[in-house]
Amino acid sequence: MLFDTQNLLRLLEGLAVSTEISFISIIISVIGGLILGVLMSMKNKFIYLILKICLEIVRIMPQIVWLFLFYFGVSKAFGLHISAFTASLIVFSLWGVFEMMDIVRGAITSIPKHQFESAASLGLSKFQIYFYVIIPLATRRLVPGAVNLLSRMIKTTSIVVLIGVVEVVKVGQQIIERNVFTNPMAPFWIYTLIFFLYFAICYPVSKLSKKLEEKWS
Repeated sequence: MLFDTQNLLRLLEGLAVSTEISFISIIISVIGGLILGVLMSMKNKFIYLILKICLEIVRIMPQIVWLFLFYFGVSKAFGLHISAFTASLIVFSLWGVFEMMDIVRGAITSIPKHQFESAASLGLSKFQIYFYVIIPLATRRLVPGAVNLLSRMIKTTSIVVLIGVVEVVKVGQQIIERNVFTNPMAPFWIYTLIFFLYFAICYPVSKLSKKLEEKWS
């Protein structure tokens, strides 16, 4: 039967894998992005140039190319055993860190200059200015962007099926293969269900991002 309890549970387990990749990646992205974003906003031309080049490289190359590069290329070139799940985490975290870096940089550069000057006049060091003043002020501006990045990550995790991660799309394909001869409409119904599963997760995240943006803009 197409929609028996076992199939539904397997789809939910696959969806859990997709969300696990997304949430672990976004946590790494926020931490790494904060550090690199602060460095990028410090007006050191050399650091800015290096990070800007890295950002453009990450953005120009499609995520699927990075997945193939790490899973098939790096592992073979250096004799490493990288699981499909680990390769997915590396790629999504790498993508997220640099996207988050740009969000943080934008949030920090939007802080009025007098905030820096006022903090400096109190005798605070550059580290204290960023840690106690600038980053807390920038947080309100970067949270909507971080939530939006999480939504994009969840939707993009569907590509990890191409390197063998058993997430919701892969589970759906397996169910279709077992039922397509007895139920020719299986692809339509399964992919429709997967659509609604993604919608159930991404829509609230998207609405939260818009609400935070309206509230804190």
